Amino acid sequence: MTSFAIVLVIVAAFIHATWNLLAKRAGGGTAFVWLFATLSAIIYAPITIALIVIQRPHIGFPEFLFILGSAILHLMYFLLLQRGYNTGDLSLVYPLARGTGPMLSTVSAIVFFGERPTPIALGGAILIAMCVFVLSADIRQLQKMGTGSTVIYGLLTGTIIAAYTLWDKRAVSTLLIPPLLLDYCSTLGRVALLAPFALRSWDKVRTEWSTHRLEAIGVAFLNPLSYILVLTALVFTPVSYIAPSREISVLIGAFMGTHLLRESDAPRRLFAAAGMMLGMIAIAID
Repeated sequence: MTSFAIVLVIVAAFIHATWNLLAKRAGGGTAFVWLFATLSAIIYAPITIALIVIQRPHIGFPEFLFILGSAILHLMYFLLLQRGYNTGDLSLVYPLARGTGPMLSTVSAIVFFGERPTPIALGGAILIAMCVFVLSADIRQLQKMGTGSTVIYGLLTGTIIAAYTLWDKRAVSTLLIPPLLLDYCSTLGRVALLAPFALRSWDKVRTEWSTHRLEAIGVAFLNPLSYILVLTALVFTPVSYIAPSREISVLIGAFMGTHLLRESDAPRRLFAAAGMMLGMIAIAID
């Protein structure tokens, strides 16, 4: 990868882990997702309008379909992720989702996009996958501990991560949709799709605002910023390199979960996260 792509991915990883910490603290479900999506739409409206006026990007029917598809995939991602945080620890859900996603993204990019990462890069991706199993431990034991559903949500979230990564890669590199515009339209889509629920459950939205206002504002600002940086890197870098490299955020997220939230089983989780970090380094130096 180029130095610029590495910088974009590393900065995005720190921002990504931070907003996940805030989302875990809120644990508000669908009402919280709609609230921070609405706040994001408000916060990023001025800069998005400026981009449209200055660049005048072409948005035809294919671009519209990709924007709509991105909005649906990201909505599924946020709902599954928030559900996982409601049932389990940040340092379990976050690495599972972020570890599964890049492995599936890499394999799919090779199969569908014809990408050909080098053996070193593939070795890094495989190491990340192995660490997912280390972190998950024995599934039967996890079920006895009441965390079986948490593992399922983590894996499902990872699958959606792979889907939207491939989808958005095509949008920004082939259709040349500006990363900021793609992310903003995706945010507007989530706001619109969840609006009926928000109206029916307005009391829950008000409760989220009164109890988790700071978390909602933090996620609203940081979530789009982290992904816009990743989309920018995807414009000129293969998915099979960017997707696994993003997983430096796993190490950061596991550290936050075990040290800031005092979640249990820190040694095993941090060991697995460190292995994912080594896999990312193998890809970055290739």
